[in-house]
Amino acid sequence: MKKIYFSFVFLLFLVFHNSFNKSFAAENIMIYKNIFSRKISVSSLKQLIITQESTGSLKKIINLTGQNEEEIINYLNQDFELPIVITSKLINSKIGNIILSRVTKIIHVNNIFTEDINKSAIRAGVINGIAKGNGKINLITFLESYPNKDIAINYSALSKVINKVESMSDLVEFFTGSPLEKLKSNPS
Repeated sequence: MKKIYFSFVFLLFLVFHNSFNKSFAAENIMIYKNIFSRKISVSSLKQLIITQESTGSLKKIINLTGQNEEEIINYLNQDFELPIVITSKLINSKIGNIILSRVTKIIHVNNIFTEDINKSAIRAGVINGIAKGNGKINLITFLESYPNKDIAINYSALSKVINKVESMSDLVEFFTGSPLEKLKSNPS
């Protein structure tokens, strides 16, 4: 009961804190790999989409990791059509909790490692992102809807997942395909 109360209070704090600061979006992405970390601003990702060219710390990270800018731009722009009601049911179901538990090992509020708080933040980012995108979501709308200014990514955990799937589409299809079909056929 204490855990639920703490999570609820923290989520309320995030909502009210962000509404008073007029900021209900991630501004920085903190990427952690072992003891090293790098910060990327969400605005630099948006700028990459607009100019098709990276700058500053984003450029350094892309060069360090040997990533292709065009592929990154494609990932940032890739829209996923998700019905908001069905997605909400999914991420609040038992299977949704399992998926979110795995995702929170990769993405979480920076320096907060409480699973319930991180699940709530991801839920808020997804649902608000879908609403903002009129039934579609991409990485940028997720970040713009994430209820904290700093989001952390565990690069080592992310790499493990990426190595197991062929593409982002395969990952989304794996996580959403069969569970969404079951929810569509059984709306209760």
